[in-house]
Amino acid sequence: MNVILKKDIEGIGRAGTVVKVKDGYARNFLFPRSLALESTQANLKRLEQEQKARSIQTEKLKKSALEIKARIEKLSLTLPVLVQEKEKLYGSITAVEIAKALQEEGIEVDKNMIVLEEPLKALGIFEVPVKLHSEVTATIKLWIVKK
Repeated sequence: MNVILKKDIEGIGRAGTVVKVKDGYARNFLFPRSLALESTQANLKRLEQEQKARSIQTEKLKKSALEIKARIEKLSLTLPVLVQEKEKLYGSITAVEIAKALQEEGIEVDKNMIVLEEPLKALGIFEVPVKLHSEVTATIKLWIVKK
Protein backbone atom coordinates (compact mmCIF):
# COMPACT_ATOMS: atom_id res chain seq x y z
CA MET A 1 0.00 0.00 0.00
CA ASN A 2 1.26 3.47 -0.83
CA VAL A 3 0.98 6.05 1.98
CA ILE A 4 1.92 9.70 2.43
CA LEU A 5 3.93 10.23 5.61
CA LYS A 6 2.83 13.09 7.86
CA LYS A 7 5.88 12.84 10.14
CA ASP A 8 9.44 11.55 9.81
CA ILE A 9 9.59 7.85 10.63
CA GLU A 10 12.97 6.27 11.11
CA GLY A 11 13.62 3.47 8.65
CA ILE A 12 10.56 4.38 6.54
CA GLY A 13 10.96 7.92 5.24
CA ARG A 14 10.64 11.65 5.75
CA ALA A 15 7.46 13.67 6.17
CA GLY A 16 5.73 14.54 2.90
CA THR A 17 7.03 11.58 0.94
CA VAL A 18 5.06 8.74 -0.61
CA VAL A 19 6.32 5.32 0.49
CA LYS A 20 5.18 1.74 -0.02
CA VAL A 21 4.46 -0.19 3.19
CA LYS A 22 2.62 -3.39 4.03
CA ASP A 23 -1.16 -3.07 4.32
CA GLY A 24 -1.31 -4.27 7.95
CA TYR A 25 1.44 -1.86 9.04
CA ALA A 26 -0.43 1.04 7.50
CA ARG A 27 -3.87 0.09 8.90
CA ASN A 28 -2.72 -0.99 12.37
CA PHE A 29 0.14 1.40 13.11
CA LEU A 30 0.45 4.40 10.80
CA PHE A 31 -3.21 5.38 10.33
CA PRO A 32 -4.35 5.09 13.99
CA ARG A 33 -1.39 7.19 15.17
CA SER A 34 -1.97 9.82 12.43
CA LEU A 35 1.52 9.25 11.07
CA ALA A 36 0.39 8.76 7.48
CA LEU A 37 -2.46 9.21 5.01
CA GLU A 38 -3.58 6.88 2.27
CA SER A 39 -2.10 7.87 -1.08
CA THR A 40 -5.16 9.09 -2.97
CA GLN A 41 -5.47 11.84 -5.58
CA ALA A 42 -7.11 14.19 -3.06
CA ASN A 43 -4.42 13.59 -0.45
CA LEU A 44 -1.67 14.04 -3.05
CA LYS A 45 -3.16 17.40 -4.08
CA ARG A 46 -3.37 18.46 -0.44
CA LEU A 47 0.25 17.40 0.09
CA GLU A 48 1.32 19.48 -2.91
CA GLN A 49 -0.53 22.55 -1.58
CA GLU A 50 1.00 22.12 1.89
CA GLN A 51 4.47 21.86 0.38
CA LYS A 52 3.92 25.07 -1.61
CA ALA A 53 2.71 26.89 1.52
CA ARG A 54 5.64 25.53 3.52
CA SER A 55 8.15 26.67 0.88
CA ILE A 56 6.63 30.17 0.82
CA GLN A 57 6.84 30.34 4.62
CA THR A 58 10.45 29.13 4.55
CA GLU A 59 11.36 31.81 2.01
CA LYS A 60 9.79 34.51 4.21
CA LEU A 61 11.76 33.28 7.22
CA LYS A 62 14.97 33.18 5.20
CA LYS A 63 14.40 36.72 3.91
CA SER A 64 13.85 38.08 7.42
CA ALA A 65 16.93 36.18 8.63
CA LEU A 66 19.01 37.82 5.89
CA GLU A 67 17.76 41.26 6.99
CA ILE A 68 18.69 40.53 10.61
CA LYS A 69 22.09 39.23 9.45
CA ALA A 70 22.81 42.52 7.70
CA ARG A 71 21.95 44.45 10.89
CA ILE A 72 24.02 42.14 13.11
CA GLU A 73 27.12 42.24 10.95
CA LYS A 74 27.15 46.06 11.06
CA LEU A 75 27.26 45.92 14.87
CA SER A 76 30.25 45.78 17.14
CA LEU A 77 29.12 44.97 20.68
CA THR A 78 31.14 46.04 23.71
CA LEU A 79 30.62 44.22 26.99
CA PRO A 80 32.31 45.79 30.04
CA VAL A 81 33.08 43.21 32.75
CA LEU A 82 34.77 43.07 36.14
CA VAL A 83 38.22 41.47 36.10
CA GLN A 84 40.64 40.06 38.65
CA GLU A 85 44.28 41.09 39.10
CA LYS A 86 45.62 39.11 36.14
CA GLU A 87 42.89 40.36 33.82
CA LYS A 88 40.85 37.21 34.24
CA LEU A 89 37.08 37.59 34.31
CA TYR A 90 35.18 37.01 37.55
CA GLY A 91 32.52 35.12 35.64
CA SER A 92 32.13 34.36 31.99
CA ILE A 93 30.22 35.70 29.03
CA THR A 94 27.50 33.30 27.93
CA ALA A 95 24.93 33.28 25.15
CA VAL A 96 22.41 34.87 27.55
CA GLU A 97 24.53 38.02 28.01
CA ILE A 98 25.15 38.27 24.28
CA ALA A 99 21.42 37.93 23.57
CA LYS A 100 20.67 40.69 26.12
CA ALA A 101 23.26 42.97 24.51
CA LEU A 102 21.69 42.36 21.09
CA GLN A 103 18.25 43.06 22.54
CA GLU A 104 19.50 46.43 23.83
CA GLU A 105 20.53 47.21 20.25
CA GLY A 106 17.01 46.37 19.08
CA ILE A 107 17.69 42.93 17.62
CA GLU A 108 15.64 40.04 19.01
CA VAL A 109 17.69 36.84 19.00
CA ASP A 110 17.05 33.70 21.04
CA LYS A 111 19.96 32.57 23.22
CA ASN A 112 19.86 29.15 21.54
CA MET A 113 20.73 30.76 18.19
CA ILE A 114 24.08 31.98 19.53
CA VAL A 115 26.74 29.35 18.89
CA LEU A 116 29.32 29.22 21.68
CA GLU A 117 31.35 26.06 22.20
CA GLU A 118 32.16 27.29 25.70
CA PRO A 119 31.60 30.56 27.61
CA LEU A 120 34.08 33.37 26.95
CA LYS A 121 36.43 33.82 29.92
CA ALA A 122 39.00 36.36 28.75
CA LEU A 123 39.29 39.97 27.64
CA GLY A 124 39.62 40.58 23.94
CA ILE A 125 37.86 40.66 20.61
CA PHE A 126 35.79 37.67 19.61
CA GLU A 127 33.71 36.74 16.59
CA VAL A 128 30.62 34.85 17.67
CA PRO A 129 28.40 33.06 15.12
CA VAL A 130 24.61 33.38 15.32
CA LYS A 131 22.55 30.78 13.46
CA LEU A 132 19.48 32.72 12.34
CA HIS A 133 18.16 30.14 9.87
CA SER A 134 19.27 26.74 8.64
CA GLU A 135 21.00 28.49 5.71
CA VAL A 136 21.84 31.89 7.29
CA THR A 137 24.57 32.45 9.88
CA ALA A 138 25.67 35.91 11.01
CA THR A 139 28.84 36.82 12.91
CA ILE A 140 28.88 39.31 15.79
CA LYS A 141 32.07 41.19 16.61
CA LEU A 142 32.23 41.17 20.40
CA TRP A 143 34.61 43.29 22.46
CA ILE A 144 35.07 42.21 26.08
CA VAL A 145 36.70 45.08 28.02
CA LYS A 146 37.48 46.05 31.64
CA LYS A 147 34.83 47.93 33.55
